[in-house]
Parts: sequence; C-alpha cells; structure tokens
Amino acid sequence: MESHYLYLIINLLALFFTVLFSFLPNNKFYKNWNSLFPAIFITAIVFVLWDILFTKMGVWGFNPTYVTGHYFFNLPIEEVLFFICIPYACVFTYHSITILIKKEISNKLQQRISTLIIVSLFVLGIFNIGKWYTGTTFIAMSLFLVFLKWFVKPTYLGRFYVAFIFILIPFFIVNGILTGTGIEEPVVWYNNNENLSIRMGTIPIEDTFYGMLLILMNIALYEKFKSRSTIA
Repeated sequence: MESHYLYLIINLLALFFTVLFSFLPNNKFYKNWNSLFPAIFITAIVFVLWDILFTKMGVWGFNPTYVTGHYFFNLPIEEVLFFICIPYACVFTYHSITILIKKEISNKLQQRISTLIIVSLFVLGIFNIGKWYTGTTFIAMSLFLVFLKWFVKPTYLGRFYVAFIFILIPFFIVNGILTGTGIEEPVVWYNNNENLSIRMGTIPIEDTFYGMLLILMNIALYEKFKSRSTIA
C-alpha cells in the first residue's frame, strides 16, 4: 500500500462499511440522510475553519508522507474528508445503538454526567487557557453542552453518552493510527506546548473531547433536522 494513501484509506473505510450497513432492513439509516447531510455540512464548516486556523498557528500539522498532496487552504483534502466520513460513521453508530438498546440511562444519571463534564472541562480549560488546544477544546465542549442543556433541552443526551462509549472503540483505532500507532511517524502531529502532553497511547487526551464535541454537534443538528422533517 502506498503510504500517501493511508489517511484517505482510513476515511474511505470508515465511510464504506457504515454506508453499506445503512441499507440493512433492520436499520434503514439511509432514510435519515436528508437530516444527516445538512448536519454534517454545517458542523464541517465550523471544524474546518478551526482546523485551518490551528494548522496555521502550528497547534498541529500533517505529515506529507501519508497524504496525497492535494490541499484545501493549508489542510490536506483527507483532513476535510475526515469531517464528513467520521461523523457519518459516528451518527450511524448512534442511530444503531438507539435501535439495539431500548433502555436509556436515567435522567438523573444523565444530569450528573453532563454536570461533571461541564464543570470539569470548563475549570480545566480556564486553568490551561494559554494552551490553545486544551483551552479551546475543553471550554468549547463545556459551553456547547451548557447551550444544549439550558436552551435546547434535548431528550437524547442519555442516548448520546451510551453511544459514545461504543464510538470510543473505533475512535481509539482510527486516532491511534493517525497519531502514530503502528506506523513510523504520525499522520497528524501536535505541538505539545499547546496541549497537556497527556497521551492515551499516542492519542492526546484533548482528542477525546474534540471528538466528543464534533460528534455531539453533528447529532444535535441531526436530531433537530429530523424532528422538523417528522413534523412536516
């Protein structure tokens, strides 16, 4: 396998299998595409702009060895595709878990989990405001959850937390490879002056909450658009 195609192949594999499974008779995720794709598009705009800025600032960067050499501004095209392929796979997982696991966690437990995430991430973000990746990611995740809880008041947060546990499995596989697990050099490198320098294997701890924010934003918009289509 040509190393220049590694990042592209990771994206396409994540998309291929989940698109294939979207047509299973007991799943039929494809019927929700009209709600899904606008959610992915809107969220991708936010994260691509964030990515462009942080790449320019040197918060992180990309190893040319593992990309095809086609760029959108300063981002490899594979990085842009990441914000399409991975959210599709994650929202598909969320949808599938919702079908398979009927019993939800209690509202009381959901409230405790949400409060823990909000308070701990906000405090850690404020104390590490000088580290761009840590401060921005932790505070953004905390504030977005505050916005959901106090203004949107969704019923799906409990389902999201359950689904996120399952999403963490492929997350660690994909992010592990992208950050250097099993390959000579990382696909994505990080400036440790801008993060806590705490790694789970090769994965910066900030990636967990960056990923959580990415997925939750997609799901929040997906659920919003789906509720509108149901009403219509």
